[in-house]
Amino acid sequence: MALQRTLNLPNLLSRKSFFLFGPRATGKSTLINQQLSASATVIDLLDSRLYLRLLNSPHDLESIIRSDSKNGIVVIDEIQRVPELLNEVHRLIENKKLTFLLTGSSARKLRRGKANLLAGRVWEARLFPFTCMEIPDFNLERFLRYGGLPPVYLSKYPDEELDAYVNTYLKEEIMAEGLIRKLPPFSRFLHAAALINGEMINFSKLANDCQVPPSTVTEYVGLLEDTLVGFLLPAWTESIKRKAIRTGKLYFFDPGITHTLAGTQTLDRNSDLYGKSFEQFIGMEIRAYLSYKRRKLQLSYWRSTHGYEVDFLVGRETAVEVKASKKISQRDFKGLKALEEEKIFKNYILVSQDPINTRDGNFQALYWKKFLDNLWSGKFAE
Repeated sequence: MALQRTLNLPNLLSRKSFFLFGPRATGKSTLINQQLSASATVIDLLDSRLYLRLLNSPHDLESIIRSDSKNGIVVIDEIQRVPELLNEVHRLIENKKLTFLLTGSSARKLRRGKANLLAGRVWEARLFPFTCMEIPDFNLERFLRYGGLPPVYLSKYPDEELDAYVNTYLKEEIMAEGLIRKLPPFSRFLHAAALINGEMINFSKLANDCQVPPSTVTEYVGLLEDTLVGFLLPAWTESIKRKAIRTGKLYFFDPGITHTLAGTQTLDRNSDLYGKSFEQFIGMEIRAYLSYKRRKLQLSYWRSTHGYEVDFLVGRETAVEVKASKKISQRDFKGLKALEEEKIFKNYILVSQDPINTRDGNFQALYWKKFLDNLWSGKFAE
């Protein structure tokens, strides 16, 4: 079953060459096949024959492209496998005016290997797991438990798919590429990190839980970010009336992966874990929206030293607090109201599972479906 994705590759490539990064199994190859197979030369570096040929002779790239009649757009899938090709890509962009889509699940090899990152010649796009708007008959409870990776969400056996994904990630993405020296400490780190998903990261405590030095935890977090499996949500620290905490929050890229790493068996509707998963879901939707719509606004969060908190801040425009409650109350607005004292943000939105939408000045309470409809239709602030 192929679902229509929001990211439009032909539209992107009409403007510029692009890197397309995304975690494994987000559907990069499927998207390329759906949108570009008829109009692009596709070079898949998972094909061992092509891989070995180009690894030994990167300059053969031009002859491979020339032998294909579809030579206006060139796709190189899994570019990090042969970083030396980027010098040839640079030359072909400059001299032959070709347009490239360069895909990968990790920018780590490119950055650490000091590869030619084609500054100014190639822009960057991301592919995320399924969003709410890409799934017909969207099932929130299923999504919060199993996430939105295409092979997982579409499977009759999502638990098996998630277990296989985590094992593949650990063994292939990490061990096989030599990104860590020992698997057991990293495995402990993944479990401990999943348990604090969506919380402020304490490197010293996490190091104690994993039985490794804090410097190793710092390296592991960087590895999650480089392989796009996790990221640190930065703290917004510009508040004046209330002093802000500066520590970032750690998030994994998908709720299903988070639960699998944490060992979650069931997701109780009345548990704190359910609330954290709902918050993660809304945050991932905002993150995907900003990327797909090319909106250059920083996503952050705010927490004061006295405990006032707002889950997501979009640039300096919109503050979003997320509650899983089916019936909200005025106390649910306390973080938003504290932030409003700064007189910086234009819109203050409380997203919940309460079906009644209300508005009072700059403050809104929106049912999650209404919020996401507004988000993806371009009415984010309405």
